[in-house]
Amino acid sequence: MLHIRRRTLEYSDRRIHSLPPLAQAAVAVGSSKAAKSPTDPTDPTDPPSSIPFDLDQRDLKAPAFAPYPRVQHSEVANLETPGDNPLTPNLTSAEANMVPNPKSRVSYFYDTDVGNYHYGPGHPMKPHRMRMTHNLILNYGLDKKLDVLKPRRATAKEMARIHTDEYVDFLWRVTPDTMDKFVAHQSKFNVGEDCPVFEGLSEFCSISAGGSIGAAQKLNCGDSDIAINWSGGLHHAKKREASGFCYVNDIALAIMELLKYHQRVLYIDIDVHHGDGVEELFYTTDRVMTVSFHKYGDYFPGTGELGDIGQGKGKHYAVNVPLRQGIDDETYASIFEPTIQAVMDWYRPTAIVLQCGADSLSGDRLGCFNLSHKGHANCVKFVKKFNVPLVIVGGGGYTIRNVCRAWTYETGLLVGEQLDPELPYNDYFDYFGPDYRLEVPSSNMENGNTPAYLEKIRLQVLQNLSNTKFAPSVQMQDVPPDFFSRDDEDEDDIINPDSRPRDCRELWE
Repeated sequence: MLHIRRRTLEYSDRRIHSLPPLAQAAVAVGSSKAAKSPTDPTDPTDPPSSIPFDLDQRDLKAPAFAPYPRVQHSEVANLETPGDNPLTPNLTSAEANMVPNPKSRVSYFYDTDVGNYHYGPGHPMKPHRMRMTHNLILNYGLDKKLDVLKPRRATAKEMARIHTDEYVDFLWRVTPDTMDKFVAHQSKFNVGEDCPVFEGLSEFCSISAGGSIGAAQKLNCGDSDIAINWSGGLHHAKKREASGFCYVNDIALAIMELLKYHQRVLYIDIDVHHGDGVEELFYTTDRVMTVSFHKYGDYFPGTGELGDIGQGKGKHYAVNVPLRQGIDDETYASIFEPTIQAVMDWYRPTAIVLQCGADSLSGDRLGCFNLSHKGHANCVKFVKKFNVPLVIVGGGGYTIRNVCRAWTYETGLLVGEQLDPELPYNDYFDYFGPDYRLEVPSSNMENGNTPAYLEKIRLQVLQNLSNTKFAPSVQMQDVPPDFFSRDDEDEDDIINPDSRPRDCRELWE
């Protein structure tokens, strides 16, 4: 098991003014959490790893909200029973408004170049899986239900809203041919075997980040209720280094975009690995609550224990659900649904980002969970029922035929379509043999998560939530400019959240 060292950094007014403009607008002195290996010392002059927010001016009166209506525990085994509609469970009248809105407007971001990039021979991360997923979505005809958009690629300046200038500059300049000029930087930025330098690295990062930023903008503009970027979800990337096959934290960039118009953003992570990069970046603020369900123990990245709850103003706003290997559909739902229900009741987010890492599926090359595609999709289905603006991103997933199956199935769920379990013919049909079906079945793997263990986690999570402020609010007079502002606009102009453009399509077309 990895030993994670924590540290607290204090920084001066001079350093505050050296931060990016968005961070300056919301900065507050606070603590940060970082996970570093003993061989990778941190420069004490670096800015803190988490993103501070000044929330001193706040409306301390909790709004008189009623709790979200309760959702019955899902019978995930029945999602594909012939004749049943998986989007209309048997709900009581009090829960009727929790049924997913059949008229939800769903945007879908995809760049045709994303499948061209390659981490290298033998590397488990395969960007080609996005091209396979997209082709399967097209052959199911789901594009007719989606607003399909090509994202505008994020720039280095936009990435620097989260990452340090030095790290971003390295990503944009380094290539396989120039590696000899950056020997000293490789260990500093954690680039190597897990996170190799490959041809087109900066473009790949721009595509992933641009799609997630665009998805957040779609929600901010009110053009979409749900926005999907399966090319995103790279949740391990840190402020100043790559980690776990991730270089740029597109999720954090999307959350920062959402915070322009949303007081509280909820981040949910169902990847088998802990969402450490996102948690670390928002560890000291109550404007973002992070909830991660992951394998814990002697397992990458070694973080995310039950007692990791945030620091400073962010104390109790980080929720970690450490799980053991072999968890199945029913057991996962038994901890996921009450946890998210309690978070929604108490935190009341106005936007949600859901990371759908597919390495939690049964049979994943690097995973150790035992979820079927229905158990994985049940998380998407459950979150969608709250009818809160929702960004969906991808993440891990290393048995690529199963990644495509799960994300296609979940795309169908998000647009209200029940898909034929017999796969349509597609450009990658041979990948899905010998059965050529949509299902990802569970195995007979032993489940190490006992009812007593999960009950202990559930009670501790509820106790942590009880220590938070109910629906913390913040005055939002100052809203930073959009990431994709036009060249002729003054970057210091303030956007009024009450006068949003009716159509933001021009931001990414």
